[in-house]
Amino acid sequence: MTKIIFAAAGALAAILISAGASQAEDLVFTLKNTTSGTLERFYSSPVGVDNWEEDVFGKDTLGPGESMQITIADGRAVCKYDMRFEFTADSGFENMEDTQDLCAMGSYTIHQ
Repeated sequence: MTKIIFAAAGALAAILISAGASQAEDLVFTLKNTTSGTLERFYSSPVGVDNWEEDVFGKDTLGPGESMQITIADGRAVCKYDMRFEFTADSGFENMEDTQDLCAMGSYTIHQ
């Protein structure tokens, strides 16, 4: 009976270790704004999710010619994300949407 308990405990430990090793890593990339408008909000959601997640910028904005390191740490094990970029009302730019494989890129440049 003791051998069965130890075997079950060992199997459970192996499952927990492998589950921890397969956790998603944070997606990190540099966002570059090469437009003449100011980005006020940036939303991202995995492809297939019907709603936008929280504004990634929070209280920040991304002005013309500026760059910012973006980290998406949502715990998901996916790479393809829909992105929405919203400019300030006085910028004269339309809001933009795009879909990218964020795992494969080190930077993303916004231009219109």
